[in-house]
Amino acid sequence: MRLVVFVEGHLEQRVLPSFLRGWMDSKTSEHVGINVIRFQGVNQFTKKLPTAALKHLDGPKRSDLIAAIGILDLYGVPYLPNDLSVQKSYDWLCQHLEEKVGHPKFHMFCAVHELEAWILSQPEFLPVAVRNALPGKARDPESVNFDEPPAKLLRRLYREKLKRDYKKIVDGTNVFSKLDPAVVRDKCPYLRKMTDKMLRLAHEAGC
Repeated sequence: MRLVVFVEGHLEQRVLPSFLRGWMDSKTSEHVGINVIRFQGVNQFTKKLPTAALKHLDGPKRSDLIAAIGILDLYGVPYLPNDLSVQKSYDWLCQHLEEKVGHPKFHMFCAVHELEAWILSQPEFLPVAVRNALPGKARDPESVNFDEPPAKLLRRLYREKLKRDYKKIVDGTNVFSKLDPAVVRDKCPYLRKMTDKMLRLAHEAGC
């Protein structure tokens, strides 16, 4: 049995399979495959998601497909209404994309506000100088918001403290390989909501 996960970028494609399996495998009686499919940015994600999702959900290999999952950074969505709270923005975007796909086995989620928020859950894996410079709000990673979202915060601190750029693929992948999904879930309620739903779907499929 497997889940197909649609994402918008290279970091997600690299880190999500092992990160999600690292938690799911400890909670299911049967291994659940995680197949990650990458689009090139949010605009392509939005445009091509319905066709791509239905290709899998209604395709010839659908018998072992638990569900199709979309994961998109809440930050950087150009058509997101700008007068909504975080919760309402999250709900609006998920409903909008689920309606575009229009299939009961498709479920949409967002990283609030970016995937790098999950990195901030375990700052001990960041360079010491960067870790020591994190603002107090980083203790609640999903509160690092639209003003200076997590990846932008890391870029600024890497430049200020290490005199080099934060490299999303290299640095992000390195830190993600060390994260404990249980710890990240504890600090990131929106991630916890997503993984709880994925686990429930897996259990309902007999895994």
